[in-house]
Amino acid sequence: MLDEIIRIFKEKDDFISGEEMSRRLGITRAAVWKKIRSLREKGYKIQAAAARGYKLIKSPEFSVEELRTLVRREIGKEISFFETVDSTNTLAMRLAGSGALHGTVIIADHQTKGKGRLGRTWLSPPKSNIYMSIILEPKIAPKDATLLTIMAATACASAIRNTTGLEVKIKWPNDLMVGDKKLGGILTEIKSDPDRITLAVIGIGINVNIALKDFPLDVRSVASSIKEALGKTQSRTIIIAGILKEIERLYGILAGGGGKLLLAEWKQLSSTLGRKVTVTAGRDTFTGIAEDIDGAGRLKLKLSSGAMKAISAGDVTMLR
Repeated sequence: MLDEIIRIFKEKDDFISGEEMSRRLGITRAAVWKKIRSLREKGYKIQAAAARGYKLIKSPEFSVEELRTLVRREIGKEISFFETVDSTNTLAMRLAGSGALHGTVIIADHQTKGKGRLGRTWLSPPKSNIYMSIILEPKIAPKDATLLTIMAATACASAIRNTTGLEVKIKWPNDLMVGDKKLGGILTEIKSDPDRITLAVIGIGINVNIALKDFPLDVRSVASSIKEALGKTQSRTIIIAGILKEIERLYGILAGGGGKLLLAEWKQLSSTLGRKVTVTAGRDTFTGIAEDIDGAGRLKLKLSSGAMKAISAGDVTMLR
């Protein structure tokens, strides 16, 4: 019901009488007051005036209730929020195994065992960043799994640009970058049959309002946040809503066979193509010019010998 109260407030920028709120919600005016008090406890600034009613003055930096009012589509039709989890990806996989539907979104304020790529840990302090996982049933071939990461990275970069104005780029395959500093990343985990992916969990971690001083010393020179880049606190609610909107759009393109269009959007946001790079893939290291990505999202690297090398996964280091 808190979601419904917020939706009513958002319909017009004016006072709404307790009587109207009571009628629309089907509860007593005393119950309306209790709901208003609950919203205030969650960080909403709500003005009350005799004979006029209530007016929403300011929303908190993050509110799952408000997020639900902003997201009315397949991706995000179910949103579950947790104060603390070990990992949103781990929880999403478990929930998917228990019947959670395609499009379900898991959000946490804090992770105790946040996952990065290649078994790394993702720093996940509370009340500052985005930790989110999305359950999908993509039914695409396992060879195209990288396209899910390409899709999610493109959606995140586009949404951050649209909602904050920050010119985020993508370092292949999954890093969100501002300048030469990492802003976030994508971790895609899948289950598949021989001919199709039956389940995918796309994990998204983005540094939003964390301060530079709160990063570990060893990553301060290579990591940043949206707040650090722009100099002011950002709304995680608005950014997440933008990401889910973009994922809905790009997933529709991918599911409809529009891989070329998806890759074209990724290329426009790439910080990797045309650069001399070193790629570490397992025990192998390759150096060359990142010329393109192929239809499966693999990086096409032109080696010094002139030969082309297609790499499906690896760590990229930009060279001067």
